[in-house]
Amino acid sequence: MAEPDQAAGCPAGLVVGSRVLITAFDDVPEHAFLVETIEDDCVTGFALTGPLAGEYGEPPFEMILRVIPT
Repeated sequence: MAEPDQAAGCPAGLVVGSRVLITAFDDVPEHAFLVETIEDDCVTGFALTGPLAGEYGEPPFEMILRVIPT
């Protein structure tokens, strides 16, 4: 169950500043992503690894495989 201040579908433990693992899509492999904001149906931030490293993105919650422990 989501925290009271989290959007529905938001992965448990996800907070601003979290590093998450994003599922592979198209020709892009799984990659780490730094969360800057949590929106109603997605997160915003920047890819940390892979061919998109440094690129801004807005992956939907469904693409988050897991929160990476710090």
